[in-house]
Amino acid sequence: MKFVIITHAVHKLTKQGIFAYEPYVREMNLWLKYVDAVNIVAPISSKKVSTIESAYAFKKMEAIQLNPIPSFNITSFKNSLKTLFKLPLICYQIFKAMYWADHIHLRCPGNVGLLGCLVQIVFPTKPKTIKYAGNWDPKSKQPLSYRIQKWLLSNSFLTRNCKVLVYGEWPNQPKNIVPFFTASYSETELEEIASKTLLKNKEIALLHTPRNFGKLDYSIVEEKSDTQKLYLIYVGGLTIGKQPLVSVQVAEQLMAMGYAVQLDIYGDGEERTKLENYIATKQLQQEVILHGNTAKDMVKKAYQKAHFLVFISKSEGWPKVVAEAMFWGCVPITSNVSCIPYMLGEGSRGTIVVPNVNEICIVIKRYLTTIEMYKMHSKNALEWSRNFTLEKFEQGIASLCSQ
Repeated sequence: MKFVIITHAVHKLTKQGIFAYEPYVREMNLWLKYVDAVNIVAPISSKKVSTIESAYAFKKMEAIQLNPIPSFNITSFKNSLKTLFKLPLICYQIFKAMYWADHIHLRCPGNVGLLGCLVQIVFPTKPKTIKYAGNWDPKSKQPLSYRIQKWLLSNSFLTRNCKVLVYGEWPNQPKNIVPFFTASYSETELEEIASKTLLKNKEIALLHTPRNFGKLDYSIVEEKSDTQKLYLIYVGGLTIGKQPLVSVQVAEQLMAMGYAVQLDIYGDGEERTKLENYIATKQLQQEVILHGNTAKDMVKKAYQKAHFLVFISKSEGWPKVVAEAMFWGCVPITSNVSCIPYMLGEGSRGTIVVPNVNEICIVIKRYLTTIEMYKMHSKNALEWSRNFTLEKFEQGIASLCSQ
């Protein structure tokens, strides 16, 4: 089978192979097990390969082709004019690749995905799969381009012979909309882990005195030598949309309340400098640790140690970090976006919060004073998330490729 991938993911071509964002490549490598030749239509970059990128692993590397297209956006009038000149070439490249293919695979949402949604209309008889990795919630407010893509994909007349894979289960959807998921861990990693020991509120490691952060006024508590830290974790891009500063401020306020807290932050992005300055100003260097982009195994060990994931993102598709944390019994404290209510079992596997530091701290304190609730949510999270392994994910992909 000749398989074409239309994606906005930036690719890098080196002597060692074709590289792109590691979680995306890991997924696509599963798809490529069931094809004979592949053509990738994507923007490319000449920058050095980073630690969060990996190479495609295809059984016949001579049968994998990268078809580069120029990057484009309409964020300004100047960029919009440039895009007008680029669109004919990009659409031609997409059309040519789709014409060649036996199976069309689109990655949405995104600018390239939008063009792919339009071009695929002229290939009604070719089988297609479309991975919509964004928020499919019909009630959510989204950019116009995203709404157009969702409308096109939901229209079974314009988008024929197609399975649209979306995150979560949503009411009143056309038959071509298929609830799907993604996975990070293998069944070989279903190792037993010790139940996270979360001590009673008064036994969580307390400081000599609460940290003084401004106007907060909490009573002084005694230090206990036989106590533990409260471990929090944030994993994801350090971007405005994911609001990592909220996680830092939660740790800060918990320390002001007298708790000994450690927040481990994994990821990088344009907000890193802002976080570094905030941490230095508040003298949180010992309690809030910026690890940057690190290997998957290091993040896995951090999940296993952490009590809570504090992840207050504004927009997600299937938030992998939430599912990953749950896989190791780490209770997620997260925002109400996309399919998170479905993932958290309407509050039986974690807690949904608004981006308010005081409210988040109240939720964590409630867990500390209701240990049985914490244990139950941790156990429920672990059991639910372990239904979504790489093996089951691959089985779903295999069935789609055989249709």
